[in-house]
Amino acid sequence: MSADPTQTLAFDTSCHLFDGCGFPAPGLHSFMFEPLWGDADGNGLYFNKPMLLALLGSVIIVGFFWAAFARPKVVPGKLQMIAEAGYDFVRRGVVYETIGKKEGEKYVPLAVSLFFFIWMLNLWSIIPVASFPVTSIIAYPAVLAALVYITWVSLTFKRHGFVGAFKNFTGYDKTLGPVLPLSMTIELASNLLVRPFTHAVRLFANMFAGHTLLLLFTIASWYMLNGIGIAYSGVSFVMVIVMTAFELFIQAVQAYVFVLLTCTYIQGALAEHH
Repeated sequence: MSADPTQTLAFDTSCHLFDGCGFPAPGLHSFMFEPLWGDADGNGLYFNKPMLLALLGSVIIVGFFWAAFARPKVVPGKLQMIAEAGYDFVRRGVVYETIGKKEGEKYVPLAVSLFFFIWMLNLWSIIPVASFPVTSIIAYPAVLAALVYITWVSLTFKRHGFVGAFKNFTGYDKTLGPVLPLSMTIELASNLLVRPFTHAVRLFANMFAGHTLLLLFTIASWYMLNGIGIAYSGVSFVMVIVMTAFELFIQAVQAYVFVLLTCTYIQGALAEHH
């Protein structure tokens, strides 16, 4: 990675087609940033761009809902109407549909917070200057998945006790006969090991791949902006626009899927095991 932190896209802007330099393809270096504050060599704490975007995203989400509901009106204004529509979408369209109204009401704040926080972190990818999805760094989805995992496991033990939780995690069914031990082992590994891993990786991988494709076409547009390559550069730029529109859709879908899976896990923890 370039030592110049001003190179937001982490590629050589002086390199063009027919200039005798190779294509500066995006890679892992595109997801690494120089510290804005502190030392990245392990000597103390440091603060970088993704951390700043995560912090700003939190402030924006809290500020938006605070402004929308600070003085709620019977006839809502535009801001309150948008906030209510978003809140109601998660509450009715995800929580109620998955967990049920009676049991699910207490988990609405968690679901709403996760949905809008993840969506905001994803949206940074297409916002000028920011141009980076925070969730493309595995640490952020991993922490969110761990939060859901702890909530789900603790809720399962609280609702069913140790024996009931064990049956819940292992899918205990005595009618399986001789294959029951194998089935229980697979279910236990799937629920307690694979589930939190896939929950985090699904979000991370989609955002990582999407950002890489956006970088690829953006860098290609600049790289081919030279001589006869200008025609190819135009095609690549069209792909940047197409991919940006597609990313807008994927960003919302990934936030929705993460919250939907969260509610599914909670519903499984609340369900009675027979």
